[in-house]
Amino acid sequence: MNRREFIKHSAAAVAATSVLATACKKTDTKPSLPLEGELEGASMTYRTNPNTGDQVSLLGFGMMRLPVEAGGTARENPDSPIDQEAVNEMVDYALEHGVNYFDTSPAYCQGLSEQSTGIALARHPRNSYFISTKLSNFSPDTWSRHESIAMFERSLNYLQTDYIDYLLLHGIGMSGGGKNAMETFNGRYMENGILDWLVEQKEKGRIRNLGFSYHGNVKDFDTLLQWHDEGKYHWDFVQIELNYLDWHYANEINPRNSDADYLYAELEKRGIPAVIMEPLLGGRLAKQPDPIVAKMHEKDHRYSPAAWAFRFAGSLKGVLSVLSGMTYLEHLKENIATYSPLIPLSEDEEQWILALAKDIYELKAIPCTACNYCMPCPYGLNIPGIFAHYNKCIAEGTMPTADDPENEFKRNRRAFLVGYDRSVPRLRQADHCIGCNHCVSHCPQRINIPAEMQRIDRFVDQLKQKL
Repeated sequence: MNRREFIKHSAAAVAATSVLATACKKTDTKPSLPLEGELEGASMTYRTNPNTGDQVSLLGFGMMRLPVEAGGTARENPDSPIDQEAVNEMVDYALEHGVNYFDTSPAYCQGLSEQSTGIALARHPRNSYFISTKLSNFSPDTWSRHESIAMFERSLNYLQTDYIDYLLLHGIGMSGGGKNAMETFNGRYMENGILDWLVEQKEKGRIRNLGFSYHGNVKDFDTLLQWHDEGKYHWDFVQIELNYLDWHYANEINPRNSDADYLYAELEKRGIPAVIMEPLLGGRLAKQPDPIVAKMHEKDHRYSPAAWAFRFAGSLKGVLSVLSGMTYLEHLKENIATYSPLIPLSEDEEQWILALAKDIYELKAIPCTACNYCMPCPYGLNIPGIFAHYNKCIAEGTMPTADDPENEFKRNRRAFLVGYDRSVPRLRQADHCIGCNHCVSHCPQRINIPAEMQRIDRFVDQLKQKL
């Protein structure tokens, strides 16, 4: 089945289940879950949404890295259809083991995530799960009132429902259309009256919780929360990037990002629930250099690097759910185990992992989360692939440096260059970057991608000259 046929198949599935979607009324929105603690036969940890009383699983299923039939994800094989049977299997397992929060977007999986999520979830009672999606009107072509409303209505259609439990304004703090972050926000949501329209939809019960996901500076974040304080707009929840590395070092890694400790504290003092994205920083915190892994095992050998990161994010009492973009069933099982139930970090463990974050930060890896928003590059570069290889060598402790003994330097130099050619085709490598800056405004991590490409290209050139 090609991509066009998959879209047709998805649309047909939506139509076939429209009776089920229409039958789901807003009075039947709260899943039948215990107030605290355990489901029968499971022990998932739940958090209470103070606005609605929803009992939300601490682990949220991020539907942004769904498997495709060719293997891997849509990012790796963009022309391959989503493996719907695999998605169904994971959704079934998640629900059976207490996961009830599913996060998607019109922008995920080459635009197919919502359809696939809707197909998988519609096979279960509507009151057994919460749907989170976004108004992802990033392109100026979608900023008009008509196009933005159409995007929201398509989300309902694709997700086979007549209401969204958790609706987010997507990627606030990012710039676009040649405008700065707040000018972009005004173009996407204010000048077209869409934010007020979304508030109206909430009053009608078509949206149960309204919030935003944030990638930006402190000033703009404070402005949005000031609106909340003044009663201009009420934010039911906010999605932020939070992990033990971003807790103190997000702003140092990139001055346009905000440290997670500040974002979380501002939400916590207002009683606004936080939904956490990037608890593993795009998988980076799950793949640590051997010396870091050794320290983790020495501290407590029962926990993998991923488990340490999930425990850190989940231990914060103001966190409603921690999202994980999972492609394989084994990842889902491991993450469920970490939160079934959560064993919160002790005070000693919290201080230890924040100290460890300093060691990781000083490795100076590029903070790419492989979100793929920078793609496609007009000049064909595989931007995430280049960063992934560079970071992989740092994580494995094989980055060639001038301080290495000669034999070790030669071995690491060869491994870096051979691995670079194998993982990224030569016509898609960093030396083909012309600095057009097309990618920069799309990066949630605010990475100066052209500058990093030039730096990596110089590094590669230096290694080749020493052959």
